[in-house]
Amino acid sequence: MKLAGKRESRDNALMADDGGAKTLNAFLGVARSLSGRAWAQRPADAATIRAHMQTLGLEEPLARALAARGVGADQGADFLRPTLRGLFPDPSSFMDMDRAAEAILDALQARASIHVFADYDVDGASSAALLVRWFRAMGAELPIYVPDRLTEGYGPSARAFDTLKASGADLVVTVDCGAAANEALAHAAAIDLNVVVIDHHLMRAEPPKALAVVNPNRPGCNSGQGNLAAAGVVFVLLAALNREGRRRGLFADRPEPDIRQWLDLAALGAICDVTGLTGFNRALTGLGLKVMS
Repeated sequence: MKLAGKRESRDNALMADDGGAKTLNAFLGVARSLSGRAWAQRPADAATIRAHMQTLGLEEPLARALAARGVGADQGADFLRPTLRGLFPDPSSFMDMDRAAEAILDALQARASIHVFADYDVDGASSAALLVRWFRAMGAELPIYVPDRLTEGYGPSARAFDTLKASGADLVVTVDCGAAANEALAHAAAIDLNVVVIDHHLMRAEPPKALAVVNPNRPGCNSGQGNLAAAGVVFVLLAALNREGRRRGLFADRPEPDIRQWLDLAALGAICDVTGLTGFNRALTGLGLKVMS
């Protein structure tokens, strides 16, 4: 009887009084799923739905879906047809981004030994691949160090930096890791090994000791790009490197690397790290899937 009572109460909640006759408040004419669960519409602002229908020419169900997912009245076009031109952030809005680009190009021009330290997941691998391809376009090879997951664990360590230093590294660029490795980065500084950190994970308020720590989730960073995977942050870094390279006249005798050809790698990192596909990150991913196909 208790079960029946609960079901009756639930059914009454699904009923709407229509002139004395109770009818199921069905969604698209369907009241329940095959398993008997009730269908219900996600709440959406009526004014936003109307705005999407009028400005984008959408039918009501799609306009409602956008509004229900938090897409504002002025965000619909960017959500449905995102572009790099419209959504690409200013690299300088990332804390330490300009400093990172300068440090990397200083080392490149000085013919220093630059290595990339990458996390062992897809985001780390695609981030490293982005950097490697940019360096190759500049006529240089970038060795990659990936820690052993079982014996070294996650992220930079004193042991790894000792190994890199012994191999002749002058500058290490960490990707998809390093923002919280304060102790390891302090060791790198102690052995006179320069480090630039490119990451997206949550970190302490006090950044590790490095030439630059670029992380949209770093306290105090005002880029507004906290949903980026590391590959997305590296993609912005490539734009910063191109901009700094133009300022230094590095493309007088060679073509400027066209980073758009590597959008597939940025999309791979964004998808495999299960990031929020909104704003600039949505443009990276949508256009990257087209490049990938």
